[in-house]
Amino acid sequence: MAGSQKQANSVPSCTDPILAARLEAIKQLASGVSERVAVMDRDFNVIYANESAWSKDASQLSGHSAKCYEAFAHRNDPCGTCPATKMYESPEVQSVACSFGGDGTACGMHQAFPLVSSSGEVESVLVLFKASPKPAKQTSSERVDVKYESKLGELIGSSAPMREVLDMIRLVADSSATVLIQGESGTGKELVAKTIHRTSYRRDKSFVVVDCGSLPETLLESELFGHVKGAFTGAHASKRGLFEEADGGTIFLDEIADTTATFQAKLLRVLQEGEIKRVGGNQPIKIDVRVISATNKDLVDLVKTKAFRQDLYYRLAVLPLSLPPLRDRQADIPLLVQHFVAASCKRHRQPVRQVSPDVMQALTQTSWPGNVRELQHYLERAVVTTTGPELSCKDIVAMGSEPAGHDLRTVARGATRQAERARILQALQQTGSNRAKAAKLLKISRASLYNKLRTYGMRDA
Repeated sequence: MAGSQKQANSVPSCTDPILAARLEAIKQLASGVSERVAVMDRDFNVIYANESAWSKDASQLSGHSAKCYEAFAHRNDPCGTCPATKMYESPEVQSVACSFGGDGTACGMHQAFPLVSSSGEVESVLVLFKASPKPAKQTSSERVDVKYESKLGELIGSSAPMREVLDMIRLVADSSATVLIQGESGTGKELVAKTIHRTSYRRDKSFVVVDCGSLPETLLESELFGHVKGAFTGAHASKRGLFEEADGGTIFLDEIADTTATFQAKLLRVLQEGEIKRVGGNQPIKIDVRVISATNKDLVDLVKTKAFRQDLYYRLAVLPLSLPPLRDRQADIPLLVQHFVAASCKRHRQPVRQVSPDVMQALTQTSWPGNVRELQHYLERAVVTTTGPELSCKDIVAMGSEPAGHDLRTVARGATRQAERARILQALQQTGSNRAKAAKLLKISRASLYNKLRTYGMRDA
């Protein structure tokens, strides 16, 4: 068994430098973890699998000819449907997931990510498997695990999309491979980068943040690479760049999509050679820095339109990570609300405020186009500008959400709420405030009417 695993675990030689780098990074970070990790090609051949991925029956398989459905699903034929094939058919698909049972895959795939070559083709997929189910008697332990999964550093979330993000962070943290974080504004890309740094072996070294979109090209180059005395007007002394400051640690390049083609070429050389040259200097300086970049734009589209270098994209996205918008992880809103309210009360020296069920329901049903950042600022504003031991629905409605109020979805929701409130008032007037008759007139249940009365602050209507 051990011999066959060694064969299957050996990463085959790869002439494509991007795929070779990604396979090597995956091998380094997956070899010492208990999670099951594997890489498969489009013909379902197992290119690599860590020790945890192999079952006791793996001894019967030949490492060079093992198929994923044989090794992980214990089948003689391919699974009925494998979602991973979608990534070969549609390169824009960033990840897929599947479930047990039925005609679907039985291998236990939790999530799969495409591995793209330097030519832009999806050549293989990285697969993260579901954890093995625990016996029923370990229910209490499972509860502990769920609590643990809901928080990693300052990241909070127990929804399925966030569990995938937290699992991926734990998986990639100790690798030195580059990470590209993509997500809408306000989803917490810098916080994810900081969490990766703090859970890695580089945690005791510097974490340097660079906002690439806020600096002109010449200044950005000087800030990152440093300059020598006399390199340009005003350079009265030599200066170390941020790459040197981050040596041994992590540098976070935010808004990487806003950089120019000239800067992208110089950054590509830094990633390839592991060294920098100060502006105006000729002496190369070796650096050991983990590079994490982020953008709220679709770099694949920018590559297609020649607005971003393709070779740099593949260097930055050795380990791609997509953050879900808050509207796709609404189950996390109660956790975030409690955290932000408690933090705001502490910061502004107020007693801890409670959040009523009405408020929690209203906040959970909001789309939050500004994502986690908007929710955080909204709650802080509510804490600072209201009084009392509890945040009420009246307080929250009075606060409004002006920045988000101009998007079509929010306007439509606001109009619907106003129309519902007006119709409920009309029904109550028609029935002499008889709620049972009003519910019948509105063709909803009495419980639904009571819920709406609470939501709209109309309990006394």
